Amino acid sequence: MHWLEYFVFLAIVVGLAQPVGLYLARVCQRRRTFLDRLLRPAESVLYRLLGVQPEQEMTAGVYIACFLLFGTGCTFVLFLVLMLQRWLPGGPANAFLTTPMTTDLAANTAVSFTTTTTWQAYAGENTLRYLAQVIGLVAQNFLAGAAGLAVGFAFIRGIARERSATIGNFWVDLVRSLLWVLLPLTLIGSLLLIWQGVPLNMAPYTIAHTLEGRVQTIAQGPVAALEFIKNLGTNGGGFFNANGAHPYANPTPLTNFLGMLAIAVLPASLMITFGRITRRPRAGWTLLFVMVALFMIGIVVCDLAETAAPSQLADLHITGGNMEGKEVRFGVGESVLTAVVTSNTSTGSYNSMHGSFQPIGVLVPLVFMLLGEVVFGGLGAGVYSMVMAALVGVFLGGLMIGRTPEYLGKKIGSRETRWIALYTLLTPMIVLVLTGIAIATTAGRAGLVTNTGPRGFTEIIFAYASCMANNGQTMAGLNANSVFYNVTTTIAMLAGRYGLAALALALAGRFASQRRLPTTVGTLPSDTPTFGVLVFGTILLLGGLCFFPALALGPLAEFLRH
Repeated sequence: MHWLEYFVFLAIVVGLAQPVGLYLARVCQRRRTFLDRLLRPAESVLYRLLGVQPEQEMTAGVYIACFLLFGTGCTFVLFLVLMLQRWLPGGPANAFLTTPMTTDLAANTAVSFTTTTTWQAYAGENTLRYLAQVIGLVAQNFLAGAAGLAVGFAFIRGIARERSATIGNFWVDLVRSLLWVLLPLTLIGSLLLIWQGVPLNMAPYTIAHTLEGRVQTIAQGPVAALEFIKNLGTNGGGFFNANGAHPYANPTPLTNFLGMLAIAVLPASLMITFGRITRRPRAGWTLLFVMVALFMIGIVVCDLAETAAPSQLADLHITGGNMEGKEVRFGVGESVLTAVVTSNTSTGSYNSMHGSFQPIGVLVPLVFMLLGEVVFGGLGAGVYSMVMAALVGVFLGGLMIGRTPEYLGKKIGSRETRWIALYTLLTPMIVLVLTGIAIATTAGRAGLVTNTGPRGFTEIIFAYASCMANNGQTMAGLNANSVFYNVTTTIAMLAGRYGLAALALALAGRFASQRRLPTTVGTLPSDTPTFGVLVFGTILLLGGLCFFPALALGPLAEFLRH
């Protein structure tokens, strides 16, 4: 039955990619949409308040500066909200806030939510007041998601334009992403969640007395305000510590399925947007099908690993697969689907504990995060991550035939190659170096509260891969609320958000200034199955060269031990 769900999910994502991608193209190009009559007045008001001249475009350098300035401002405001939250009115009562909001935790959380990582080294229901969740976290889910989509729009423009000094206006892209994409979809999605039983209130926590005579605290609050936008904006941070496994956050299989669609549809559709704006629609479809192929491989491998009975319990003849750490209402199928979807985007809204997955089951989400959002990916980040992988493939193909590589009529010269190389190497540099430091230091190893050996190594590299991919999910055996991990994971989150985006935009600016080359007999077609295979192979080759030794020390070593 779960295989049918996998295929239905993929069919819906691919089926929606065309209409949603064309709509996003119209939003990007400021062309007429069916929402214009309603949203144009609000757009004009926001431009006046922000002092934005919508017709005035920016160079890549100015666009990057605005993106960094916006992220810095949002981080500072959220940091203040978190540090001052004790004085905010409303629930929950201070007695339930048992995790202290230290300076390093507040800084880490602020960076986390403004980079769409939503890495949480705390339990939301034990740490944050309702207004801190709404004013701080929910607002940043909107703003950070819109900023990421804006960067994706600018990157696409850079590839599409020729002899242009500009790639768009960051503030215009930000406002249009908010008004035309995130706000209307979130309103609809949140109403569906409320219909399914997700609470939206400011009521105090409920104290229940169980049949055994014990006292149980039932946390609640404005949960529905956070749950849909965290998925739609590819953020992922949960209102509760259990995230999507909590029955208030994700009560039914339908809410889980809708959440997965909210995560995947927009990033997948951006590949169609890319093809539309560059006037090479088949090139966009080719890259989308590479994503789908990688997704299917991940689903198959993870499903086979988790549906098999754990080797430790083989003598007990247990059927139904590995149910440890999984919700009964979701089972193995929806747990696997969620693990794969959330790990191949920058959305860590898990509904099962990945620390309880089998070694090969853990390997799949870990590899997807290390590959750098090339499968669907986050809002904006997915499109430039996949195109960057395609550019590496084009470069390798050019070397094999002895020609200067080009992509969609844009030449990849020495300067462009440097940007691509830096982008490709940044993830292994950050993840592997930080993992090595954590393994080699007492402060790093102190976070391993449950496991050591290969499993402990996997938990550490999983954490840094998650932060670098702006994903946010973690394995529960690592206690990351320490000064060491709050600082080092912050470094990874900043590099994954701003370092990669700045390199992608710089390259887009280079491409925008070029003249488009005519297609000749020696041009490598970018819209054929052969090109798709080249990109597919390039992604696997780069991943293997950069990370196979680390994977061999972690999940692969653990698998071979059993």
